[in-house]
Amino acid sequence: MKKNNIPDYKKIYADIIEMEYPHKKEECFHILDKENISLLDVLRLNCIIFDIYDSEISILNQQLKAYDEDSIMYILDYQNKNRLTNSEIAIHFKLSMNTLTKWKKLFSKKIGNVDKKL
Repeated sequence: MKKNNIPDYKKIYADIIEMEYPHKKEECFHILDKENISLLDVLRLNCIIFDIYDSEISILNQQLKAYDEDSIMYILDYQNKNRLTNSEIAIHFKLSMNTLTKWKKLFSKKIGNVDKKL
């Protein structure tokens, strides 16, 4: 495990692919080749490896999802760079509007005035 008891997702997913899904290795290479894997990358890997597109599984994953600060900042920056409204970014990343609003309040000093730029 890495510091702060964060699992080594890169090693975990590399092992899963190597042992059970070697045919998915090429699809996942661009993610596993990164130095650090974010929680958004973990969600992408889950979708690729386990073909998670079923609505019931998607709903369950959404309920269990947790985001680290880097992932939150990525989402907020993505919104700013692509000039998306709150509802558009919420749909794109399958977030609730309440979650997005909470993040903006918590990270307002780091993201500046994102809403004013929209």
